[in-house]
Amino acid sequence: MGFHDLVLLFCSAWCVFYVGSCSAQLQSSQTQVLLQLKKHLEYPKQLEIWRDRWTDLCSISSPGQVNVTCKDNFVTELTILGDDKPTTKGRDFDGFAIPNQTLSESFSMDSLVATLARLTSLRVLNLVSLGMWGPLPDRIHRLYALEHLDLSSNYLYGSIPPKICTMENLQTLRLVDNFFNGTIPSLFNSSSHLTVLSLKSNRLKGPFPPSILSVTTLTEIDMSSNQISGSLEDLSVLSSLEELDLRENRLESKLPAMPKGLISLYLSRNSFSGEIPKHYGQLNRLEKLDVSFNSLTGTAPSELFSLPNISYLNLASNMLNGPLQNHLRCSSQLRFVDISYNRFVGGLPSSLNTTKSEKIVVKSDGNCLSGSVQHQHAVSYCTEAHVKKKSYRVGIFVGLIVGILFIIVVLALTIIITCKRYFPWGVSEQHLLHKTVQDSSYAAGLSSELVTNARYVSEAEKLGREDLPTCRSYSLEELKEATNNFDNSTFMGENIYGKLYRGKLESGIQVVIRSLPLSKKYSIRNFKLRLDLLAKLRHPHLVSLLGHCIDGVVGENNEANVFLIYEYVSNGTFQTYLSGDSPGKVFNWSERLSVLINVAKAVHFLHTGMIPGFFKNRLKTNNILLNENWMAKLSDYGLSIISEETDACGVKGESSDSWQMKMLEDDVYSFGFILLEALVGPSLSAKREANVLNVMASFNSQDGWKQVVDPVLQATCSKESLLVVISITNKCISSESWSRPSIEDVLWNLQYASQIQGTADGG
Repeated sequence: MGFHDLVLLFCSAWCVFYVGSCSAQLQSSQTQVLLQLKKHLEYPKQLEIWRDRWTDLCSISSPGQVNVTCKDNFVTELTILGDDKPTTKGRDFDGFAIPNQTLSESFSMDSLVATLARLTSLRVLNLVSLGMWGPLPDRIHRLYALEHLDLSSNYLYGSIPPKICTMENLQTLRLVDNFFNGTIPSLFNSSSHLTVLSLKSNRLKGPFPPSILSVTTLTEIDMSSNQISGSLEDLSVLSSLEELDLRENRLESKLPAMPKGLISLYLSRNSFSGEIPKHYGQLNRLEKLDVSFNSLTGTAPSELFSLPNISYLNLASNMLNGPLQNHLRCSSQLRFVDISYNRFVGGLPSSLNTTKSEKIVVKSDGNCLSGSVQHQHAVSYCTEAHVKKKSYRVGIFVGLIVGILFIIVVLALTIIITCKRYFPWGVSEQHLLHKTVQDSSYAAGLSSELVTNARYVSEAEKLGREDLPTCRSYSLEELKEATNNFDNSTFMGENIYGKLYRGKLESGIQVVIRSLPLSKKYSIRNFKLRLDLLAKLRHPHLVSLLGHCIDGVVGENNEANVFLIYEYVSNGTFQTYLSGDSPGKVFNWSERLSVLINVAKAVHFLHTGMIPGFFKNRLKTNNILLNENWMAKLSDYGLSIISEETDACGVKGESSDSWQMKMLEDDVYSFGFILLEALVGPSLSAKREANVLNVMASFNSQDGWKQVVDPVLQATCSKESLLVVISITNKCISSESWSRPSIEDVLWNLQYASQIQGTADGG
C-alpha cells in the first residue's frame, strides 16, 4: 500500500468518524430553541453551561439542576431547576414582577411557551423554581408529545388552561406552589392517560371536578392547601388510585367511598361530617390515614387500627365518641396514633398503652379517658356533649315538623284571605291592563299576558328596606308643604323623566320628588297598577319609591301630572366623583369595584326580581347615587313603563320575548360604558361610541391600558384584578349583541376581581 492509498484510507476513516459524530449532534434548530429559552429565562446561572450554538447541549448537564436528553437529534427531555423551591405560604404576590423573586417585567410566559412548542419531540418538561410569572397560556397544549409536565414553585396565576386536558399523552401534571386561582378544568375524560395530578398549594376554588372520576389511570391526586369546596362524590371508581391528598380545603360532605387499592389518604382540615365509613376498615393496602380537624361523629371503627399495612392513623380534633374496645387489636406496622381532642370515654386499650410498647407513639389528650391517662376532661364533658347533640337532633326534627305544619296553615289562610280580597275585582283589573296594553303596545315592551300574570319573586320582599316606610299615595297638599310650594330653592334639575325637587315630609324623612306628565294612554286605575309594580321594587341598591301623587284627570284636555316620591340619597352621583368635580373624595380601585358591584346587583335584581323583569333602565354614571356610607344606589329605573316614551320593536311581527332580550342586552351594553367610565373617567361619556374603539384597542394591546386607565387606579389596583374588569368591559361593549354576557356574568366577574384585589390588599 502506497502513501497515496494511506492518505485516502485516513480521509475515509476521518469522514466516517466526523459524519457519525455529526449525526449525534443536536439539530441546529433545536439548539437555537434552547438558547432562546435561556434568553427568555433571563440567563440564569444554571444555564451558563449553554455557551453558544456550537456547544453539544445533549452531552453536558448540571446534576440536580439542568438536564437535556436527546434522541434522533431532537430534544426529548428538558429539566431546569432553580436554586430553591419556595412555597406559596408566606409569599406575597399581586400579579406584578417582584425584584429578586420573579423574572423581570419584560418576561412573557406566552412567548416562553411559544418557543417551547418548537421542541416537537419533547416528552418531559420540568421548569421548577425559576421565577416565571403570569397566566399559563392555552397554547401549552401544542406540546402534544408531552408526557410529564412540572412547573412547580413559580408565580403562575389565573386559571389552569382548559386545553391542558386535551393533551392525551400527558401522564404527570405538577403545578405545585403557584398562584392559580380559578376553578379546576372539568374537561378530563376517559381517554386521558394521566397518572399523577398535583395542584398543591395554589388558590384554586370551586368544586372537586367530577370529570376527574373518569380518569381511571390516576394513581396520585394532590390538591391540598387550596380553597376547593362542596362535596365529594364516590371515589371508588378510581380503581388505580393509591394516594389522595385533599388537606386544608373547604370540603363539607360526608366521607366518600374510596378505592380498595388506596395507600395514603389525607383529608384533614376540612369540614367533613358524619361517621367514618365502615368500609374504610377494609382498605387493606392503606398505610396512612389522616382525617383530623373535621366534624366527624360516631365511634371510630376498630378495624382501622388493625389494617395490615397501617402505620399512621390520625383521628384528632373531631367529635368522635363512645368507648374504644378493651381488646382493640393493632397492626404490627402501626407506629403513630392520634385520637386526641375527641369525646372518647372508658379506658385506653392496652394495645395503645405506650408504657408497654415503645414501638408506637400515641396521643390521646383532650378526651374523657379513665385510668392513668393524663390531660383528660371529666366524663360529664363527653357524655353531656353527646346527650346535647342527640337532643339537638331530636329538637331539629320536632321543630321541622312543627314548622311545616305552621307553614301549611299560614298558606291556607293566605289563600283564603287573598281570594276574598281580590277575587271580586281581579277580573276587571286584568281587563284594564289587557285593554291598555293592546292600545299602547305596553311602552315597556311587556306583553299583556306577562303583565296580567306578573309574579313577584320572594327575593323582592326579602330585600325590602325595613328602615323606610311602605309606598303610599300622597296628596298634592302634602307635597307642596314638603317643598315649600315647589319653591325654586328646592329645584334640583330636570331630565327626560321630568323635574326633580328636594323636600322633607311631615315625618321628617328627606325625599326627592319627581314631577312628570301623566301619559294619556292609561286610565287612572291602570296607571296605579303600574305604579304598584314599581313600588314592589325594594332593594338595598335601588333608590326606593316611597309614594306617588296623581294631580289632574286623565283623558280630558287639562294637564295631568304624576309625582313620584323617592328616598333622598345624600352624597351625590358617582359621575361627580369620577370626574374629580367633588373635592375631598377620590375613589380608589377597591372603592370603585364596590360601587360597580352594588349597581350590578341592582340591575340583576331588576332583570330577575320580578316576572317579567324591568329592562331598558337608562344606566348611566349620573344615575348612580351614593349615600352617607358611600353605598351605591341606582335611580331612574323602570320609568319606561309609565312614561310617554315608546320604543318600537323595530321588526314587524317580532315577539315581545325577543324585544325583551334586546332590552336586556341594552342594559348590559349601557353597563359596559359605566365600567368604562370607572376605568378611564367620565370624559368618555360625551364621545360615547366615537371614542370607544380607540380605548378598546388600547385595552387589547399588552401595555396599552396603562395609557388610558385612570392613574389613581393604576396606583391602587392589582393588575390581575384590573385585567378581569377590562376583559368583561370589552365583552359588554361588543358591537354584536348576541356575544354580550348576562348581567349575572358581569356581576360574577366584578366579585371575582374584588376578591383578587382583597387578597392583594391583605384580606
